[in-house]
Amino acid sequence: MIATELERRFGDPWDSGNPTGHAAVLAADERGETFAAGEQVLDAVGLNAEFVPVDLGGRLARLDHLIQVMRPVFRRDPALGLGYGVSSLIAAVNVWAAGDASQRRRVADLLLAGGRVAAGYHELAHGNDFAGNDLSALPGPDGVLRLNGRKEVIANAGRAEAMVLFARTSSEPGSRSHSQLLAERADLPAGAFRDLPRFPTSGMRGVQLGGLEFRDCPVPADTVLGVPGHGVETALRSFQITRTVLPAMATGILEAGLDVTARFVDARMLYGRSLADMPHIRSILADAFVDLLICECLATVTARSVHLLPDETSLYASASKYFIATLLTDAVYELSRVLGAQFYLRDGEYGIFQKHLRDLPPASFGHSARATCLGTVLPQLPRLARKAWRGGDAPPSEVYRPGGPLPPLSFDRLTLSSGGRDSHSAALTAALDAPDVPADLRRHLLVAANELGTLGLECAALAPRDLTVDARPEVLELPARYAAVLAATACVNVWLHSRDRSEDFLADPQWVTAALRRIAGRLGRDPGPRPRHHDEALAADVLARHRRGGGFGLFGL
Repeated sequence: MIATELERRFGDPWDSGNPTGHAAVLAADERGETFAAGEQVLDAVGLNAEFVPVDLGGRLARLDHLIQVMRPVFRRDPALGLGYGVSSLIAAVNVWAAGDASQRRRVADLLLAGGRVAAGYHELAHGNDFAGNDLSALPGPDGVLRLNGRKEVIANAGRAEAMVLFARTSSEPGSRSHSQLLAERADLPAGAFRDLPRFPTSGMRGVQLGGLEFRDCPVPADTVLGVPGHGVETALRSFQITRTVLPAMATGILEAGLDVTARFVDARMLYGRSLADMPHIRSILADAFVDLLICECLATVTARSVHLLPDETSLYASASKYFIATLLTDAVYELSRVLGAQFYLRDGEYGIFQKHLRDLPPASFGHSARATCLGTVLPQLPRLARKAWRGGDAPPSEVYRPGGPLPPLSFDRLTLSSGGRDSHSAALTAALDAPDVPADLRRHLLVAANELGTLGLECAALAPRDLTVDARPEVLELPARYAAVLAATACVNVWLHSRDRSEDFLADPQWVTAALRRIAGRLGRDPGPRPRHHDEALAADVLARHRRGGGFGLFGL
């Protein structure tokens, strides 16, 4: 398994002499350099093959496996994960989704040879408003498309052999005025474009963020990806893949934070007592651990839904990206409270924590912010309230079985809207009728089910103006609450479908009860008194995993 091989090659992160350990990662970050030793490890395992579909000679067959491979990379150095691989993935999925056979072959060969592809979505003047972008690719007097304008804040802009550019291909107003273009540096004439200076950043300092400026730059006729004018549709379908996998990969950052905090807690004494024995410290460790498990459940179910429920993925990908990014950010901040002043230090034994803390925001939001994800879910809610949430069929059970078989990944079946379908809501209702559910777990499960019922009433009453970019800010609480319900559904159903694995951590109802309790609190419901024995057991598990060098996720990898 590639993930295991990566861990072996990365070696002990706490070994100060390890060229890919924490000390080396911190040194590269302080210099603002790409982590060269880490890139050599990824070259050695041919990591780019993970981003290329199997039918094109790569290893991309299932998203859950891709996430498992990338988590150790983000755990070691988030800038390495984003700068080496994910930046190419963000660009390449557009080619897999809309490119013709020749374009797909060219990008596959480039990546398999160790090259890079950059994604040029953003223009600083327009932010996430892609339809307002100014970079144009309009035909000149000779009929040849010519690029004019600039793109900024592009990972690997200066060292990518090819780029996917979102550009205006029509001067007409409307959603069909933009296309995506696949341009290779070797095809662009010298002097018609230039690399912009690197953008300095406080986080992800090892990622080469730059920009490109074009002046009457001709591009080959076969540059446009898919149907001209369908750039927005292609981007929205591709985002369903990247919004699913990127925050899931970033859970490795919280894993690293738990490891650092557990090491600190194990070594510190306060007022003659071990920090590990203090109830408040144990509750923080337990909460962060549970938040990681929630993220992993939601990420796993969403990734499997892309394969099994592709026509509903536009809903789940955006909701899960919002919720996972929010949980990761909050959990790492809470862990920083345990380290106290130590988390400010940029060197020393615990210096890696502040680097991961700085790297987390760009790793978790990537090319689209959390508010953008909520804006994708919001317009779908009224139809869900009228249709899906009034009854429907539960999804296939395989969607909740981590590691189980999956059908091939199909980009063609991804749709721009779920069309009023939400199979997971039926699974939430079915979970209430499952036998042998502990009373405490059932109580928290009812909170999620009642929340979905309340959401149905509120979403059905939304006015049309509340579904646009002019919506009242408080309306965005509705998709945020839906995301929390989706997370609860994922957690309880992963547990229900793992109860037959009696020797497995997954089969224990303790973690899922704690997870639904945490989600109830996020929904503004009183989850009741904290069960101290839960905190004791979960914190003890965190410390035990740290001491044996194991992972902190559901599978302990």
